[in-house]
Amino acid sequence: MLRRCLQNNIIFKFPSDYLLLLLQIHHTTASKEIIRDFRMEMKRAVTGQARKTPDNFKQRSLFEKQPDIMSQTDHYHNDNLQLIRQSARDFAETHIRPYVMEWDESQYFPIELFHEMGHHGFLGVLVPEQYGGAGLGYQEYVTIIEEIAKVCGSIGLSVAAHNSLCTNHILSFGSDYIKEKFLPRLATGKCVGAWGLTEPNTGSDAMRMQCVATKDGDHWVLNGTKCWITHGISGEVAVVIVRTGELLDSRGMTAFVVERGTPGFKAGKKENKLGMRASETAEMIFDNCRIPDSHVLGEVGDGFIQAMKILDGGRISIAALSMGIAKGAYEASVKYSKERHQFGHPISQFQAISFKLADMATKIEASELLIRQAAYLKNAHEKCTKQAAMAKYYASEVSVQVSTEAVQIFGGYGYTKDFPVEKFYRDSKLCTIGEGTSEVQKLVIAREALRG
Repeated sequence: MLRRCLQNNIIFKFPSDYLLLLLQIHHTTASKEIIRDFRMEMKRAVTGQARKTPDNFKQRSLFEKQPDIMSQTDHYHNDNLQLIRQSARDFAETHIRPYVMEWDESQYFPIELFHEMGHHGFLGVLVPEQYGGAGLGYQEYVTIIEEIAKVCGSIGLSVAAHNSLCTNHILSFGSDYIKEKFLPRLATGKCVGAWGLTEPNTGSDAMRMQCVATKDGDHWVLNGTKCWITHGISGEVAVVIVRTGELLDSRGMTAFVVERGTPGFKAGKKENKLGMRASETAEMIFDNCRIPDSHVLGEVGDGFIQAMKILDGGRISIAALSMGIAKGAYEASVKYSKERHQFGHPISQFQAISFKLADMATKIEASELLIRQAAYLKNAHEKCTKQAAMAKYYASEVSVQVSTEAVQIFGGYGYTKDFPVEKFYRDSKLCTIGEGTSEVQKLVIAREALRG
């Protein structure tokens, strides 16, 4: 084993890893030469010295054509990221936590909060500074959503939808004119964005959409309804994907930017939801809504292809949202288990409870590794369809599992609104449905895996 480690240049980051392997030497027939070489490697690791390797050497990794997992995790253990984490955490504690249940009970979407978020850079995380954004990457973005979702999943969801979908679609495919017109307003929180793909008859089967746009001179005329739209009422800028070609043609859909106030564009029914109640969800209705040619995103007919690419990033954000909810439920459970006494002891001392906490912690940690790996690939502009689907699928299911166990740990108190875990429980379920159900994620993962 030691010989293979040395030959393959498997470099461990922490001295403890070396010590663990050294313990195994006593149970092997390793030669003195191997032990000597290994001790030299341990010394280099402790002193920070690097071993010389051939010029043509290439580090092995767990994932083909990707950097090793340790180099990926380095990207979210740095001082700058911790400062961003603290900033998001402080904002959530000050501006969100005091109002969580009030907003949830009344299904109130606090749009004034989003204007304030714009000042902190939380609504233009991925937008370059030239357009008024923070100019950050996906590791920072994941961290911001996570910290907000630990306090309120609803607000985390709205931040994710605004950044990943509407704003990022314009950033990724908009002309210079469109970017200059809309990104500064979106990134600074002067307006909230919406993104419309789903229709009453088409959820996962998006290519059967009935919302259409027909060409009329230098304008397009939109007709139809989009549903389950985050910020469908309050969103002042909406990106909508509608059919401009034949039914079931993946090249027959086009993305448009539509401004609130455009004649023929109005909000429809607001949904009365189980969870995520402070995140507004409503219909968007188009009735002979005229949109200029200049508001087409990318090329005519590329809308569906664009949407699939945008959803890769969107799924990373929903995975981060799921992780935040899970961490919020877990941290509340740990705290409660130490405070709640039964039979003369804190319930955390009972194996039935401590094993639940162990499972919760392990699953959350695994979720974060998947999410950070997908974010790493996204930052590197590499294909991340499989990794994003894996992260979204696993993290969302874990969020439901962890929040369910949290309610169980709280017992009867967990079933009341006096404690936070019932809201985590209600909010978590949406994560397994929005931006592609768990079943759709499995289809995506299987398809990518079978491609090799």
